[in-house]
Amino acid sequence: MVRKIEGPARIPVPGGKLIDEHIGRVNSGDEAVSIAHMTAPPGWEEPAQRPSFTEYTVVLRGTVLVEHAEGTTRVEAGQSVVTAAGEKVRYSVGPEGAEYIAVCLPAFSPETAGRED
Repeated sequence: MVRKIEGPARIPVPGGKLIDEHIGRVNSGDEAVSIAHMTAPPGWEEPAQRPSFTEYTVVLRGTVLVEHAEGTTRVEAGQSVVTAAGEKVRYSVGPEGAEYIAVCLPAFSPETAGRED
């Protein structure tokens, strides 16, 4: 069955980051996958998390920094990064901010993000 999605749902998050979910639990009811367009302001960062989903990130503009057990991976515009389910990671962006697409399998939810307080 073909389903047209008219537009994304904006998911509010602290710190000024914008999440526009196109496909996923919130906007389309899909639990198998989520696809979101993210825009993070300069210097944005979030707490460490241990999500129960694999995340595939494509950076469109700026720099995304991913802290993990082996160090920090710097992902520039035009590059991508994959973080595995169960891996402790912490995302932040560089001084110019960042715009990126995130695909999560299964779909993202605040409960499955495993964010630390």
